[in-house]
Amino acid sequence: MIEKGQKINDRYEIIKSIGEGGMANVYLAYDTILDRRVAIKVLRGDLSNDEKFVRRFQREALSASSLSHPNIVEMYDVGEDHGIYYIVMEYIEGKTLKQLIKKRGALTLSEAIDIMLQITDGISQAHDSYIIHRDLKPQNIMIKEDGSIKITDFGIAMALNSTQLTQTNSVMGSVHYLPPEQASGKGSTIRSDIYSMGILFYELLTGSLPFKGDNAVEIALKQMRDEIPSIRKNNPAIPQSVENVIIKATAKNPKNRYSDSKEMHADLLTVLNDDRMNEKKYIFKYPEHEVDENTKTMIAVKKKTDEKLKKEEKIEETAEIDEDQEFLEEDKMVRRTNKVIWILASIFSLIAVTLVSIFFIYPYLTKVPDVTVPTVTNLTVIEAEEKLKTAGFEVGLETIKEANADVEKGHVIRTDPQEGRRIKKGSTITLYESLGEEIYEIEDYTGSNYIAIKTLLEEVHGLVVEIEKKDVDLTEDYDEQEIIDQSIKPGTVLAKGDTIILYIPNIVEGYPDMVEEGWTVEDVKAFCTKYKIDLKIDYEETIEYTEGTIISQSRSPKTPIVSGAVFKIIVAKVPEVTSTPSPSPTPSSSATPEISKEEGKE
Repeated sequence: MIEKGQKINDRYEIIKSIGEGGMANVYLAYDTILDRRVAIKVLRGDLSNDEKFVRRFQREALSASSLSHPNIVEMYDVGEDHGIYYIVMEYIEGKTLKQLIKKRGALTLSEAIDIMLQITDGISQAHDSYIIHRDLKPQNIMIKEDGSIKITDFGIAMALNSTQLTQTNSVMGSVHYLPPEQASGKGSTIRSDIYSMGILFYELLTGSLPFKGDNAVEIALKQMRDEIPSIRKNNPAIPQSVENVIIKATAKNPKNRYSDSKEMHADLLTVLNDDRMNEKKYIFKYPEHEVDENTKTMIAVKKKTDEKLKKEEKIEETAEIDEDQEFLEEDKMVRRTNKVIWILASIFSLIAVTLVSIFFIYPYLTKVPDVTVPTVTNLTVIEAEEKLKTAGFEVGLETIKEANADVEKGHVIRTDPQEGRRIKKGSTITLYESLGEEIYEIEDYTGSNYIAIKTLLEEVHGLVVEIEKKDVDLTEDYDEQEIIDQSIKPGTVLAKGDTIILYIPNIVEGYPDMVEEGWTVEDVKAFCTKYKIDLKIDYEETIEYTEGTIISQSRSPKTPIVSGAVFKIIVAKVPEVTSTPSPSPTPSSSATPEISKEEGKE
């Protein structure tokens, strides 16, 4: 763990931790050379131990560092210091789009379009540089106080998608924004980012996600099969032109999406024009679920066959028509034709005999005999190889190693093809070698999706996995399926049947600290509308706070939210200054008494 005050590369002094995740920890640091604050993202867990991933991450991060755009977080430096792999970025003071959506719910139409115009503009710059983000989601987009946005995590997203990661880290990116082609295991293209932006636009306008499920697999299947819900069904005030942007961006078939981010950006610029208010619903040009390759091949073959048959029928018809006209001439040439036919028939007969010999007689003469695979189970690998070679088989250079409590380590468990089968002599046999009793070294699973890890540990390694909820700091942004702790430390070795507990956040919706967080009255109103809370506002005259500042709230932070409850806030109000005019003195009357007094004394 990196401590406060620690220096990375003898240059970046750590100030504090500002975020943790499954891929990296993020720290606020001070650049002692350029005298500025920066954000440092440090790789963690098994990613920093995967040399292939680290090399790819460094290469992709350096590639992304060439991007220069107002809506993309600038990357300053990428490096390694005593096993710490880090990336130095521009420090952004603000919140993520995910935090804004959780706080506000659905944004206004103009706000959502403005944010999407900035995102599409920034992504266009990346696509022009042949860089695909591959993990666009509101958690990776920062929004500043002035409303400008910054897209983050280019380097990590690209590296994650370009390397063969272990199953532990395969569900790091949120499946809620995953394009169908990525969910089905195909490669990513520019249009994959278009799909993620379409889902993001939907969430900005509705405050919720279009596809939900009990686990990541169920959501991924919905991404591939289900039509995106209509936003106009719940909010008819949204123009069809706006819904068309979402429909086109989130098409299952990439051919039906925008060709690139620039096209989507241009569409968003005119989406509220008067001439587009009543446009028709977007209809896909290509089928959303195209036929598979085998069906395509069958259709193509059928088409060619039909064309060939039609051509032959046409030739036969033409031949029949011409037959009567040429009958007399043919009679004259019959002898000469018969001679030619005889010669051709002889040639074709010879060819036919040759072909029959090649396809039938030759294979029979050169046929390899079938041999039974001998039993080699429980023999050592060397003994098994000798026995198989004696029987006339080849043996694979590499054995497949598996844990097996019943077979001694280094001995053969089984073969492929299996023992007792009759196969061609000379075939290659693969040996499965025993590793003995199955053991597994526990890794750091914090930040990963608990469903994926539970499946990996139970189905692949035979461990017993229990899931328990654990209280967390509600001010932090956690995913409900994110692992935040584990009962077994990384590096511990467990055997099949052992138990591990994975802890996930016990997320209970509670009141935020509106005073400390600097909420506005409009923010509070939106919050109360979202949770159906009865809001009461009182104003207090004070000179200690700026007018409009929330100075107290009736329910303490983290208190559970109950629909219908009364919630009261006190808002600062600058007191009105009232000036009382002083009476004007009368010169004659004020002077006379003073003189009289003096004269009286004399």
